[in-house]
Amino acid sequence: MSRWLSMARQPIFIASACILVILAVGGSINPNFLSINYLLQQLEVASFLGIIAAGLMLVILLGHIDLSIPWTITMGGMMSTAVANMYATAGALTIPVGLGCGLLVGLVNGLGVAWLRVPSMIFTLGMNAVLQGLVVLYTGGAAPASHATRLMSIMAVERTLGVPNSLFVWGAVSILTVFLLRATQFGRYIYAVGNRERAAYLSGVPTRVVIVVCFALSGLTAALAGIMLTGYSTKAYQGMGDAYLLPSIAAIVLGGTNVLGGTGQYTGTVVGVILIVLLQSILSVLQMPEAGRQVIYGGVLVSMLLIYGRGTRLSE
Repeated sequence: MSRWLSMARQPIFIASACILVILAVGGSINPNFLSINYLLQQLEVASFLGIIAAGLMLVILLGHIDLSIPWTITMGGMMSTAVANMYATAGALTIPVGLGCGLLVGLVNGLGVAWLRVPSMIFTLGMNAVLQGLVVLYTGGAAPASHATRLMSIMAVERTLGVPNSLFVWGAVSILTVFLLRATQFGRYIYAVGNRERAAYLSGVPTRVVIVVCFALSGLTAALAGIMLTGYSTKAYQGMGDAYLLPSIAAIVLGGTNVLGGTGQYTGTVVGVILIVLLQSILSVLQMPEAGRQVIYGGVLVSMLLIYGRGTRLSE
């Protein structure tokens, strides 16, 4: 009995139960909500959020936060399409340039937090503003005329054996993330830094390197999501990443990752991503206004934080 009570307090268990409730409610409202094709469409949408959450979770496990995600996504999409139609390269630099921009942003964030010791919330928020200014300067305030390449569309929109290709990309990112956290020394370093950075440093952990690498991976996954979102919508546009910051943080927290760092599993984040996307979907079915959606997102996030915090105190 005590084992079941302990499981019931786990955020991943609660999030999974919420998914079942949403599916039941959605199915009762509209039978098509439970159709295979509709669920695959929702997983396709979830793949973009899941890729973003994979990198951001590494930063949160350190006890930090990356608020530059929105415009890193936008810059990844913008810069990938900027070189997409260059005659000299024939689109070969599309993916490398987009990913390179995200990697560069992540490295700057990591260096600012690890070496300059600027609080991650302040530094990444400032970086987000810098990226916004650079994108506006580059585009002149208008949407660029360049479009996504064929490869970007294949990655984001097309299907293989009836399964969206974006799910395969998300699956690959997920496998690499789980492998990094569970099967490598670096993964153990991440948890050690998140639990207590000073103690990890005194134990010989290269804490600064760990922080820089995690921020670099966060920027890389955000840029990858930007490239895929560009392929999904056929072109990049300003502010395309603004809608993903709060949902990605919410998904990570709903999956049981401690916002103060040190504890969390990516499998829980996957569950959190699916919960967020299904919640968005059922609110759309109910024709909930945007203001109401934001209230519900905030309420769900605060509720899960309270449940998580209470469960942590009970276990101590």
